[in-house]
Amino acid sequence: MISQILSDARRLEAERGARITESERPGFHLSSYTGWMNDPNGFTYYNGQYHMFYQYHPYKSQWGPMHWGHAVSRDLLHWEYLPAALAPDRYYDEDGCFSGSALPLPDGRLLLMYTGVRKELQPDGRMREVQVQCMAAGDGTDFEKYPGNPVLSENDLPAGASRFDFRDPKMFIGSDGVYRCVIGSRPADTSGQILLYKSRDGLHWQFEKILAENRNRFGKMWECPDFFSLDGKQVLLTSPQDMLSQGFEYHAGNGTLCLIGSYDEANEEFTEETIHSIDYGIDFYAPQTVLMPDGRRVMIGWMQNWDACEIREPDSPWAGQMSLPRELFLRNGRLCQRPILELAKLRSGRVEYHDVAVSGRLELPGVDGRMVDMEIRVRPKDPGKLYSKFAVHFAENEQFYTSFRYRPYEGTVKLDRNFSGSRRAILHHRRCFVGNDRAELRFRMILDQYSVEVFIDDGEKVMTATMYTDRVADGISFYTEGEAVMDIVKYDLRP
Repeated sequence: MISQILSDARRLEAERGARITESERPGFHLSSYTGWMNDPNGFTYYNGQYHMFYQYHPYKSQWGPMHWGHAVSRDLLHWEYLPAALAPDRYYDEDGCFSGSALPLPDGRLLLMYTGVRKELQPDGRMREVQVQCMAAGDGTDFEKYPGNPVLSENDLPAGASRFDFRDPKMFIGSDGVYRCVIGSRPADTSGQILLYKSRDGLHWQFEKILAENRNRFGKMWECPDFFSLDGKQVLLTSPQDMLSQGFEYHAGNGTLCLIGSYDEANEEFTEETIHSIDYGIDFYAPQTVLMPDGRRVMIGWMQNWDACEIREPDSPWAGQMSLPRELFLRNGRLCQRPILELAKLRSGRVEYHDVAVSGRLELPGVDGRMVDMEIRVRPKDPGKLYSKFAVHFAENEQFYTSFRYRPYEGTVKLDRNFSGSRRAILHHRRCFVGNDRAELRFRMILDQYSVEVFIDDGEKVMTATMYTDRVADGISFYTEGEAVMDIVKYDLRP
């Protein structure tokens, strides 16, 4: 039976969501139905559709008591909103239904696992959020919370682990048919760790072991884990809080981390081999993956950053969108990403130029727009003389622009939205390292109204940012300091 709290949320979202026109939203990125969106939840394939749930506050375009929003798609590019799936309406989740995951059950129902939150007065007078794990199951639209909730609590934590930082269960089924889940946790050293739990039926869980430990290497609390096999290796994704900068690989604040290694399922042993960031831009956090029916592993992240949430005005009808779905693959020990293959079906209006000389500022006929797929190759005009900078400006008019810049002598690229029209003095640019003294750079840039995603060297590194420049700013231009030559293939993208 649907609670009054969930019923009220559904009524409100239906009223407000209907007022938001398609032209006000991104073209092919999922945005919140109304109000606030953050982490992707329950990303799964069920009954012929992809289901994406998300952290959701329908009452305001700012973070608030977390519900689960819900949308479905057949291609991960065209989305249909369904009614909110969960609301904070039980004693164990009265202050929020935090992040989690989903799996189909053998009986045909869809099983949800999420973190329930309730505030508790502490002996020192502070209010703190106690976090427990909970289950719900249903037909893909309506879900009934499990009478045995919470299924995991502080009694199921290893020694020293905090009951205030115990969240974001990601379920999967092992090769032995046993349910497993990984959960973010904070141990006694205040660093992060990932815990592994097992279940025979998906409802009754027990602690198995500490799967991975931060040991104060990368930030503090490790949130939003995902754990899967890929190209003969095992991959652990997580989102560390309170990172310290380490060169151009890890930025300060809230980041994303990929650990690649091997996994001995019989002994539940994960052995790290390589570690690197997932996305090097401004706005990407809390990614989840799904295994598609054809075997592709696809990842979607929250296209926002806790350190830069104020870029969206608080009176906006919606706040928050998901990244482009990205196919994952391993190359040379790295996790690489490319836009989902289905994106090519949205392409139209091919415009192509080869061996275009760029010195100073350049515009090209037919190269403009805010929903664009561009592939660019840039190199020196004189092979013996590097240019000092190459830049693409987009979402551009006489007043505003966002830019992607490459400095070959430094071997760095930079995504910069300082002049995008934001009125907030927040995080507006990020850099990453792509190699010293490289004469040539290849990248693919995807624009969708309010975002940019740049895939460098066939997805070896990716940079993501949102920008809320007025959509009339649709110019694209190129700029060099020195002399360069460019090839470009550009398409319009039409949902």
